[in-house]
Amino acid sequence: MRSRISLLSLSSLTLAGVIFLAIIFVRPIPKASAAARQNNSAAKQSTQTETKTDTKTDTKSDAKSAGKSSPAQAPPAAGSIEKRVEDFLRKWYAWGPDFQLKIGPVKPSPAGDLYEVPVVVTAQGGSDDAIVYVTKDGHFMLRGDLQDLSGDPLRETMRKLNLQGAASKGPADAKIVIVEFGDLECPSCRQLDYVLRAVLPKYPQVRLVFKDFPLETIHPWAMSASITGRCVLQQSSDAFWKYHDTVYDTQDVISPENSYDKLLELAVQAGATEDKLKPCIADPKTQDLVRQSMAEGKAMDVTSTPTSFVDGRRMIGPNQEVLEQYIQYDSAHPAQ
Repeated sequence: MRSRISLLSLSSLTLAGVIFLAIIFVRPIPKASAAARQNNSAAKQSTQTETKTDTKTDTKSDAKSAGKSSPAQAPPAAGSIEKRVEDFLRKWYAWGPDFQLKIGPVKPSPAGDLYEVPVVVTAQGGSDDAIVYVTKDGHFMLRGDLQDLSGDPLRETMRKLNLQGAASKGPADAKIVIVEFGDLECPSCRQLDYVLRAVLPKYPQVRLVFKDFPLETIHPWAMSASITGRCVLQQSSDAFWKYHDTVYDTQDVISPENSYDKLLELAVQAGATEDKLKPCIADPKTQDLVRQSMAEGKAMDVTSTPTSFVDGRRMIGPNQEVLEQYIQYDSAHPAQ
């Protein structure tokens, strides 16, 4: 997995399962602004009772005042928004100098009246990311997902996922499909595997699809495990799942130094033939298949493992309660 910042990650901006977007002030509108508007309104009424000469004078004065206030009304620069978001988040979550934040670039959001601002926070070897939205006057920020109410975003998500050639188990025509982007060296992926071993036998109507997403920068033997897994899958789907589970079970005894031999040993124990495994592992085309899977994950904004899609709903991490909630809902409400 990409180690996520426990409790302090950006995902904590919203609680899991929250329906409504949380709106938080980046910079409250100053009270003086309201008073200024009242004063301007009173001044406008007053000018209507003045003489023509006075009206002209007042008009010039108003224009001058407007000229002075116009910079405050203009949309803030992108750099100003990025700084404001960073200052707010650092203070809100007590992120000191040990936390590195990358904010931006600011761009228009699909909603039209908001800016979309990517945020990445890194600390202690882990990182997390999110999208926040800022109103164009720079006064308010909100965290949440923008959804097009005119369509079916879950179905659209599933349409984007390429399941051809990936390891899978469960009915081929299953109405409920879980697609996991996983890393065989990832401890959180191991926890999700334990969850799935407990959950899937209760729901035989569910299909599980595993997509390779090794995080090479922090997991040195993850790519080797994925490549070996691909070669096992070419020989047998059943052998792949045995290999898949056994690698998770023995993560602690696999190291960069012994990974080739150990992974080969586990693959053979799972039922694969060694004579076929070795040339497959050495073949660059096998790694290309893994990288294609990784590219598909990145296209789906996968940034950490495990990231799963349960009938299109994104689920990050090993959450049995949420997983069963999704399965039970879709079992009771078949897609139309």
